[in-house]
Amino acid sequence: MVSAVESMAANTSWSALGKATDLRNRILFTLGLLIVYRLGTFIPVPGIDGSALRQFMESAGQGIGGMVSMFTGGALGRMGIFALGIMPYISASIIVQLMTSMVPALEQLKKEGEQGRKKINQYTRFGTVALATLQAYGLAVSLEAGDIAADPGMYFRLACMITLVGGTMFLMWLGEQITARGIGNGISLIIFVGIIAEVPAAIAQFFSSGRSGAISPAVIVAVLVMVIVTIMFVVFMERALRKIHIQYPRRQVGQKMYDGGSSHLPVKVNPAGVIPAIFASSLLLLPVTISTFSGNSTGPIMSVLLANFGPGQPLYLLFFVAMIVFFAYFYTFNVSFKPDEVADNLKNQNGFVPGIRPGKKTAEYLEYVVNRILVLGAAYLAAVCILPEILRGQFAIPFYFGGTSVLIVVSVTMDTIQQVQSHLLAHQYEGLLERSQLRGKTGKSRKKRSPARK
Repeated sequence: MVSAVESMAANTSWSALGKATDLRNRILFTLGLLIVYRLGTFIPVPGIDGSALRQFMESAGQGIGGMVSMFTGGALGRMGIFALGIMPYISASIIVQLMTSMVPALEQLKKEGEQGRKKINQYTRFGTVALATLQAYGLAVSLEAGDIAADPGMYFRLACMITLVGGTMFLMWLGEQITARGIGNGISLIIFVGIIAEVPAAIAQFFSSGRSGAISPAVIVAVLVMVIVTIMFVVFMERALRKIHIQYPRRQVGQKMYDGGSSHLPVKVNPAGVIPAIFASSLLLLPVTISTFSGNSTGPIMSVLLANFGPGQPLYLLFFVAMIVFFAYFYTFNVSFKPDEVADNLKNQNGFVPGIRPGKKTAEYLEYVVNRILVLGAAYLAAVCILPEILRGQFAIPFYFGGTSVLIVVSVTMDTIQQVQSHLLAHQYEGLLERSQLRGKTGKSRKKRSPARK
């Protein structure tokens, strides 16, 4: 039987978007900040020789135009003020979350609610500044080594570091503002917009390669079919749920006895979403970035790393799969689905899983179920991210047709649409409540005006 909430959600019309003023303002606010982000990718870092940069990017475009350009929205290729992108913030988040699970003081801080969360976010910001400073200094030195700096020296290094670190911190602020006052997850939307903005150029380059004979028509058709099938598979898996039956006992409120009800606890096959793919990809950015900007000055250690961990290499693919599986389990049990907290919430609401004792036994059962589900979820993430990588290495397919980019675009789109629908549903509820209150007031006034019987 369909519930009233599900029926209302199914009947929610997108035409109601014009009446939902708060939602419309949130969408416009989000679009405005994303436009600011895109404009910032075209503002160059001071002291860069434009002609030397263009020549360098043409020679190194294949290495830099893949994963690095995807996460920076092309800003690194243009050496814009957002050249570091949002990756320092993501890397700092990984480090802080790992430390939260290992350091008792941070773990206790995490249990303190909103104040503890704010403190952990503050530590993440400090880590972002430290990582961005290190990466900005390395990038400034690499620019000088590649003869891209117009006036190399300490002044150039300081100006480059201040600009790049400020750009990363501004992006972090934009993401937080979008999450708090806009629609969707701000960090994910920034990466999403960076991918979408570079897709038209990648498509044009892909078809021009087909016209020139570098890629056969059969490969072009196969890539298009692969992208469509991947999108359909991602949508299906992201909507897949495992429903755990929850029973509520009979309860007495005052003099009335209410019958017990039943519900279900939905557990997604992929509770971590796109986060494992982003985290794993961010760890693979460092060797590619350093090798691209250091040119022939790479040392023996970096040469070994590039030889074994370059895109398409077996160790690269193996490390990518291992990181995706690790972050899928880590992020699920530490952020998106905590069995202990879910079991405590069910116990506080007098809910229980039939045949399972409330409390610790319920937490163990939920952990067992989620562990089994994550086997399928992690395998799905790894397959979507790795199989297109293998095909891309074999047929020189642009990175923007890879599994990671498709996964990010589809997942962020679905999450954003779901949030929009939630706001529309809330607006529809508010309208129903207002109409019911008006009817109640009208009924009372009519009752007062009616003549009394004698």
